[in-house]
Amino acid sequence: MSGQRTAASDPYFPANGDPRYRVHRYELALEYRPGPNRLAGTARLSAIAGRAPLAEFHLNLAEFKIGRVLVNGRAPQYTLRGGKLRIRPGKPLPAGAAFTVEVHWAGNPKPVRSPWGGIGWEELTDGALVASQPVGAPSWYPCNDRPADKASYQISVNTPSAYTVVAGGRLLTRTTRASTTTWVYEQSAPTSSYLVGLSIGVYQTVLFGDPGLGGVPQSAHVPVRLLPRFSRDFARQPAMMRLFEELFGPYPFGEYAVVVVDEELDVPVEAQGLSTFGANHVDGARGSERLVAHELAHQWFGNSVSIGDWRHIWLNEGFAKYAEWLWSERSGGRTAHELAATAHRLVASQPQDLILADPGRKLMFDDRLYQRGGLAVHAIRCALGDGAFFRMLRDWATVHRHGVVTTAGFATHVARYAAEPVDDLFSAWLYEPSLPPLPSPPAPARPAYPPANGEPAGGGGNSA
Repeated sequence: MSGQRTAASDPYFPANGDPRYRVHRYELALEYRPGPNRLAGTARLSAIAGRAPLAEFHLNLAEFKIGRVLVNGRAPQYTLRGGKLRIRPGKPLPAGAAFTVEVHWAGNPKPVRSPWGGIGWEELTDGALVASQPVGAPSWYPCNDRPADKASYQISVNTPSAYTVVAGGRLLTRTTRASTTTWVYEQSAPTSSYLVGLSIGVYQTVLFGDPGLGGVPQSAHVPVRLLPRFSRDFARQPAMMRLFEELFGPYPFGEYAVVVVDEELDVPVEAQGLSTFGANHVDGARGSERLVAHELAHQWFGNSVSIGDWRHIWLNEGFAKYAEWLWSERSGGRTAHELAATAHRLVASQPQDLILADPGRKLMFDDRLYQRGGLAVHAIRCALGDGAFFRMLRDWATVHRHGVVTTAGFATHVARYAAEPVDDLFSAWLYEPSLPPLPSPPAPARPAYPPANGEPAGGGGNSA
C-alpha cells in the first residue's frame, strides 16, 4: 500500500474530515423504510489517534437526531451542528491509541448542500440511492469524510422484503423475517467514505460474464422492463474487464456490481465495487458504452488508487477518460489518438483558465478537467512510447493498489519509465492553464499491445 497519507485538512473542503485520527473499520447497521424515507442507524467505528493526544475530534454527519454516542464504551460530551458531530471524551485519548466510537442516529435522510446542488442520499420514486462524490457521505452515516482516510466496511440494511439492497462488496447474508429482509455486505478493501455505495430498489438480479477460475464475479440489478436493453448495452462489459485487467493489472476488488435505477440520472454514480446508471443510460444501442468503460476503469483509478485530497482529482478522471479511449481503440472503434484530437479541438475552443493539477473547487468537475486529463495521459503515452507507457500504467495501479497518491508522486513514477526528463511535459499539461499542442501519435510497441479489437487477454498480444 502507498504510504502517501495527507496530514492536513482538504484545501477544497476544510470542514470535511478530521486529520487528527484515522478510521480503519466501519460497521453500519441500518433500518430503512422507503415510504416515509425513514433511516435509523448504528455506526461502530474502529479508529486510531494520530501523533498528538486527542482531547476532542469530529465526525461529519448531517442533521439527524442523535440517540447515543459512546467512545470506548463511555458517554462523551458531544454536539451536532453544521454537519459536524464534535466529540469530547471524558479524558484525552493518548497519541497513537486505538479507540472505538459508537453513534446511534435517526431521521429522514436527504442530500447535503454543495456547490453542485444536493449530493448524497437521494430518495427515488420507489427506493433510494447514494451518490456521495465528493462530500455527500455524511448525508446518511457518520464518517471521517476525507478521501485519504480509507477503511473497511460492513453494512447491514433492514428494509421491506420487496426491495433489493445492493452495496459495494460481498453479500454475506440475506435473512428474511416476517415482511422485512436484512442484507449484510462486507467490503474488506480500504474504501474512501464518498465511495461507499448503496442502492435500494425493486430489481431483477442477473449474473453476466463467465468469471471462470480467477475471474471477477459480475452482477447487475436492473428493473425488469429494462432488461432487454440492458443485455445489449452491457454485453461487452466482461470483455472490458479482461482488457482492463491486462492493461491495469488484476481487478482490485472481490466483485463488481452494476445497478440501473428506473429514473434518469445526469451522470452514472461511481462507488467502490459498484456503479449506478440511470434508465437514460440504457438505450439498447450501446449509446452509453463509453460510460460503462469509464465507471469500470474507476475501480482501479480513483477507488483502489485514491487521491490524497481533492486537488488531485484529475488522477481519477483523466485515467478513466483515457480508459474510454483505450477501450474504443481496442474494440474496433476510433483510436485513442483520434479521440484525443477531438478532445483537443474541444478544449482549445474553451477558456484557458484551468490548472489540471489544482483546478480549485469551482472547476473540479468541469468537463475540461476530464478531457484535458485524458489528453495529459495521452501526451505521456506519446512521450514514453507504447511499451514503456503500458508498463508504467500497470505498475502505477499495482504498486499503489488500495493506497493513496498525489500528482507529485505520479510525476516521480512516470520519470522512471522515460528515456528523457518529463518535467517540461508535466509543467505544460498539469501546471499551466494554456493548452499545449496535440502531441504526435505514439510509437506502437511490437508486437501490438494491448490485445487488438477487444479480444480476451492472452489472445494475441504480448505484455509490454
